[in-house]
Amino acid sequence: MPKFLRPQYLPEAALIFERFPKKRPSLPPEIEAIYTPYYQRIQGGKTLASAVSRKMESWVHKQVAKDVLHKSQIGSTLEIGAGCLNQLSFEPEIGPYDIVEPFRDLYEDSKYLHRIRNVYTDVSEVPKNHRYDRITSIQAFEHICNLPEAVARISLLLKSEGRLRVAIPSEGHLLWSLAWRLTSGLEFKIKYGFNYALFMRHEHVNTAREIEAVLRYFYHDVVGRVFGLCHELSLYKFFSCMHPDKERCKRYLETLRGLDR
Repeated sequence: MPKFLRPQYLPEAALIFERFPKKRPSLPPEIEAIYTPYYQRIQGGKTLASAVSRKMESWVHKQVAKDVLHKSQIGSTLEIGAGCLNQLSFEPEIGPYDIVEPFRDLYEDSKYLHRIRNVYTDVSEVPKNHRYDRITSIQAFEHICNLPEAVARISLLLKSEGRLRVAIPSEGHLLWSLAWRLTSGLEFKIKYGFNYALFMRHEHVNTAREIEAVLRYFYHDVVGRVFGLCHELSLYKFFSCMHPDKERCKRYLETLRGLDR
């Protein structure tokens, strides 16, 4: 798959940051009523569309795991938005592994739960003195309403040569939009009779472009890769981030605290 560095155009960080924190659009009552069981089914790949998607999504899991394959020692990992713990099937069983996941129902029956050292429901719960060799996230950043704050907090938890490894759907780009409409969107309409776009607007509050802008604002070194031909014609994106500007992270968090006073 083709690599990319900085796109020719990215919106100014200041303009992007004005959109945060975002407010998640509410779901209609009829979709709210089926939300939890449906979400568990798609996370577990128990619908036809989600089963097909999981085969495609193996690319993102493999990208995130590349840095630890064939290693006998990998240090400590913190995964953000661990869901059903799917990533653990792609990684060797070595090194302490902590997760941030607010939805307990997703992971409590996982066969990989024994590999988890600590579970947090929010990034802010991770002790400030903890340091990780790697922090990972697989298809979670598009869901986070306060993304800049979360990334700033995460970055302060990295060791000096640690990496943040992030995989996301190409939300906001043509091919991704077409793909979900013809798969999950169609299946959802047939099974429940509801518009899947309402579900997606509730879940995916951030676009791929916004996520990349946030990462590049806080990190000096960001290298990415797309699953597709280019940005617009891609299904997924992967970013490997090193050397966060920790002073910038601290200043941003201080600004937020000032706004709360």
